[in-house]
Amino acid sequence: MLEAIAPDIWHAQHHFAVNGVQVSSRMTMVRLRDGGLWLHSPIPLSPGLRTQVENAGQPAYIVAPSKAHHLFVADWVKAYPQASLFGAPGLPAKRPDLQDMRVLSPAGEPEWIEDLSQLFFDGIPLTNETIWFHWPSRSLIVTDLCQWWQGDLPLTAKIYAKLSGVRSQLAVPRTIRLITRDRQAARACATRILEWPIERVVAAHNAIIEHDAHAVVARALAWF
Repeated sequence: MLEAIAPDIWHAQHHFAVNGVQVSSRMTMVRLRDGGLWLHSPIPLSPGLRTQVENAGQPAYIVAPSKAHHLFVADWVKAYPQASLFGAPGLPAKRPDLQDMRVLSPAGEPEWIEDLSQLFFDGIPLTNETIWFHWPSRSLIVTDLCQWWQGDLPLTAKIYAKLSGVRSQLAVPRTIRLITRDRQAARACATRILEWPIERVVAAHNAIIEHDAHAVVARALAWF
């Protein structure tokens, strides 16, 4: 369920199978300075998770950070109609059912700019992922761009992670490398990410990195 990472930032994981491979995905939740909750890459909304979320505050922003991380957004929008929905560039065409969705700006959103900086990671149009940096906790928040499948995994997941290059370290998975269309643009974005004073990485798949985080990210992004 929902677990604290640092003051005003939490996470919860969802485990499921894709083509026979066991996968986990992480939702990250931030409580902003005004008390509203920012929900990144929502997972299925269970009664227990809903109770934990509401104990922390009221959802103000629901964020689908890429064209791949949006599957459970509709349930959260239905549960919290007062919250504003933000989605990746290109996602409105993919999910026309998600009405009133605002497209994430490359320059950042004024609603959360005091807590979170954001960067649209260019050059990978199949995902159009936005990366965030949470200033109070010095946490980099990523979805698919960098992954590290840690822990005791089923055999198929271990094999997949090893083949993707993300079993033993944080890395840009080979799946993301294959769909990179403009490596120069991606390299420029990677350089900008490393300008942030990163002390922690919160990756959707599936590690939270607490030690030497900036160096770990630099090694991962060196591929670009």
